[in-house]
Amino acid sequence: MDEKTIFELSRPGTPEIQMPEHDVPEMILDEVIPEKFIAPLPPPMPEVSELDVIRHFTRLSNKNFNVDANFYPLGSCTMKYNPRVGEWASRLHGFAGLHPYAGYENSQGALKLMEELSEDLCEITGMDGFTLQPAAGAHGELTALLITRAWFKDKGEDRDIILVPDTSHGTNPASAAMAGFNIRQVKSDGYGNIDIGDLKSKLDDKVACLMLTNPSTLGLFETGIEKVESLVHKAGGLLYYDGANLNALMGKSRPGDMGFDLVHLNLHKTFATPHGGGGPGSGPVGALGPLVDYLPGDELVDEDGLTVMKPRTRSIGRVRSFYGNFGVLVKAYVYIRGLGAEGLVRASECAVLSANYLATRLKEAFDLPFKRRCMHEFVLSASRQKKLGVSAMDIAKRILDFGFHAPTVYFPLIVPEALMIEPTETENKQTMDAFCEALLAIAREVEENPEIVKSAPHNTPVSRVDEAGAARKLMLCGI
Repeated sequence: MDEKTIFELSRPGTPEIQMPEHDVPEMILDEVIPEKFIAPLPPPMPEVSELDVIRHFTRLSNKNFNVDANFYPLGSCTMKYNPRVGEWASRLHGFAGLHPYAGYENSQGALKLMEELSEDLCEITGMDGFTLQPAAGAHGELTALLITRAWFKDKGEDRDIILVPDTSHGTNPASAAMAGFNIRQVKSDGYGNIDIGDLKSKLDDKVACLMLTNPSTLGLFETGIEKVESLVHKAGGLLYYDGANLNALMGKSRPGDMGFDLVHLNLHKTFATPHGGGGPGSGPVGALGPLVDYLPGDELVDEDGLTVMKPRTRSIGRVRSFYGNFGVLVKAYVYIRGLGAEGLVRASECAVLSANYLATRLKEAFDLPFKRRCMHEFVLSASRQKKLGVSAMDIAKRILDFGFHAPTVYFPLIVPEALMIEPTETENKQTMDAFCEALLAIAREVEENPEIVKSAPHNTPVSRVDEAGAARKLMLCGI
C-alpha cells in the first residue's frame, strides 16, 4: 500500500473528530500578539475520520526505532526498558493534575514522594542530601559545579581549574566551562585507570574539583579510586561523581564511601525513566556535609505532621522552575521501591554479567583494548577491520541491516575505531546472542566481502546520509 500524508487522506465532508472543549479563556489575539504573527484562523486541517488518524499516526510511530520493539546497545547511554507501572503511577490524577502552587496541605503525597526519593538516593549513593531540581544529567553537572564555585568563593579561595579525565563524557568539560572554570585534562594509564603520575602533575592550589565517572566510559572500575581521592582532597579540591554509570554499582558500592563530595545521577538511565525523545530527563544532585547547604531549592522536612519545604542557608538558588521534572521523579520512585534493595543489587549484577558475556563472545573478532573484567559496558576497537578498509562507522551502519540500533562509535576518544556497547540488565540472552551473531557475521563480511559493509545500510528506508552535512543543515520536513 502506498503511504500517504494525512492531507492526502483528507476527503471533504468526512465527519470531523470531536475534540474536548478547550479551557483556555477567550482573548482578543491582536491585543496580545502583533497581527503579523497571527496565523490564519482556522488553520487548514485535513478532513479525516478518527480511524484514519489512529492508523496514520500508528504507521508513523512504527517507523521510529524504539526500545519497546528493538535493542539499543548504546554504550554510556543505558537505553533500557521502562516498566509500565511507572508510566501508570505518573499519570495518576493526584500527581499529574496537581498544581505546583497547591500549597502544602494539598500536596502531601507529592512532597512525601520527593522526600522519600531523596532519602533513597542518599542511601544508594552515600550522600547526606539531594536536590531534585536539575532537569538532565548535564544540568546536574552544571549544578554541582556551581555549588563548587560558591563553596570556594565562601572560603575565600581562588580556584578556577576543573580536572577532567580523557575518558570523560563530553558534557563534563562543557559544564565546567559554563560554570566559569578552566579545564585540565588528566590522562589514562595502560590499565584504563587515571594515570596517577599525570594526576599529581596537574594538582595545585588552583584546582577546584576532579570530575570522575566510575565506572569510566571505558566500562572499567577505577581501581585506584582511594589514591585518587586522597590526592585530590590533600590538594584542597573536591571530588565530583558523574553518576551516568551508577547502574553498574547500585547496592554494591557508593560514591560517598569512595570519597566523593558531590554526585549527580541520571534518573533516565539508572532508574529506568524514559531517555532521549521519551524524556524529559532528570539529574538530581547529592552532596556531603556542609555542601548540602548549597543545594538548589528548599529542603524537604517533616513539621507538625506535614512534609514542608525549608530554605537552605547557602543555597545557590533555583536551577529550574518549581521542583524538577516531577513525573520523572514518580517513575524513579516506583522503580526503586518496586525493586527494593535486593532488586537494585540484582539489576547491577545482571548489567555487569550481560556486558561481560558480550565482551567474551566478541573479543576474538574485534580488538579488546583493555583486557580486564568490565562493568556494565565495554569498548571494542575495529582497528583490525580498519586495516582492511572498513571503519567503525561502516560496521555501525551495517548493523542496522540486522535490525539492531548501532552501538556508540568513536567514543571514548582514546580508543581508535571505538565500538562502545552496553546491553543493560533488561535484555534477555536470546537478544544478546542475536546481536553477537550479527556482529560476528559482519566481521566475516569485512574479510570476505568488505564492500557490502562499506556501502551499508541496505535495508533501511534511507541509505547512508552525509552526517556532517545533516548536522549543519537540518531538514526537518520532507520535500
